[in-house]
Amino acid sequence: MAEQSAQDRNLPASAKKIKRSRAEGQVPRSRDLVHFSVIAAAGLVLAFLGPGLSDSLAQLFATGLHFDAHALDDGAMGLRLSAAAWTFMSLLARLCGSLVLAALLANLALGGWNWTWKPLAPKFSHLDPLAGLGRLFTGAGLGQALKAVALAIVLGVAGALVLKNRVAGFIGIMSVPLPNALAFAAHEVATGLGLVAIALAVFAAIDVPLQRTLYLRRLRMTREELKQEHKDVEGAPEVKRRLRQRMRELSRRRMLTAVPKADLVVMNPTHYAVALRYEDGKMGAPRVVAKGADLLALKIRDIARDAKVPVLQSPVLARALYAHTKLDHEIPAALFTAVAQVLAYVYQLRAALAGRGKVPAEPNPFVPPELDPHNEPGYAERNAEELDA
Repeated sequence: MAEQSAQDRNLPASAKKIKRSRAEGQVPRSRDLVHFSVIAAAGLVLAFLGPGLSDSLAQLFATGLHFDAHALDDGAMGLRLSAAAWTFMSLLARLCGSLVLAALLANLALGGWNWTWKPLAPKFSHLDPLAGLGRLFTGAGLGQALKAVALAIVLGVAGALVLKNRVAGFIGIMSVPLPNALAFAAHEVATGLGLVAIALAVFAAIDVPLQRTLYLRRLRMTREELKQEHKDVEGAPEVKRRLRQRMRELSRRRMLTAVPKADLVVMNPTHYAVALRYEDGKMGAPRVVAKGADLLALKIRDIARDAKVPVLQSPVLARALYAHTKLDHEIPAALFTAVAQVLAYVYQLRAALAGRGKVPAEPNPFVPPELDPHNEPGYAERNAEELDA
């Protein structure tokens, strides 16, 4: 079952899973890169700061081994020991600080900055010896063990070669003055660290891409996990469908409340209905405040009649307005003339009803043929789909 599950995990990890793993403290790290960085930093510190460190150590030893009449005074001896301790700590801080900085930079170079407290939480499963043996005999555990053995062999051989060629020098160090002995020791240690750093650099060059690959392999996902994550991010289809339906209902309700404020409703006569409103001085062109098809068109018509809003039967204009306008947007310039004709009819009709003129004849507005959806290929099929939706 475990092998089958591992085989099913053949999809790369998503960005969300990588982010979640980083939040849990799982980032790619390379011990070989850290070891190389620390050893290389130590070699560079000894190479560039070695002379200054050896002079400071020589001065520290000379001061510590100098005895005079004040050496027997408790107060003077305490001050001298305190000064020597501070001097030694400052020298040690320069060396250790460089090593700590190198280790931090090596970790940041591969895994980046990742601040979390979760890895510090106690995990009692790690205390199980049987589970520990199981992890040891996994492919990753055996690989790490073999790599550690190979690294130990290489470093041991390199260290033996360094000591073999320099044993005589280290033996003769006892016969030279202290400053020269410290300088010689610093040079030899820096040389040895350089050889060790070369060996570690080879291992780090192999281990860094290997750790990154293993990290991404551990995070691989199955198709079911990817689908579930996509569902969690995007939302379940049924939930999204309910949300869209709720949004349409709210939009439709808001739209229907604007119908009584319209100046005119254009229909064709039952499929489409478009409500228009125009305020002189406030709008650049008439604006669509409501539009609908089929049952919604009939609902707009009924609300308009109850609110005594004129309803004009103009099939071509209704189709063009429905197809080429958006809700709460102004009508296109190509329909200005046709809409102006029907609005003029509405204003004349209102004047006639108020006793200020005769009842006008219903207009037959001209709509450019290219704006009539009936003239577009496939209109009947699209119209049937819209009405079914």
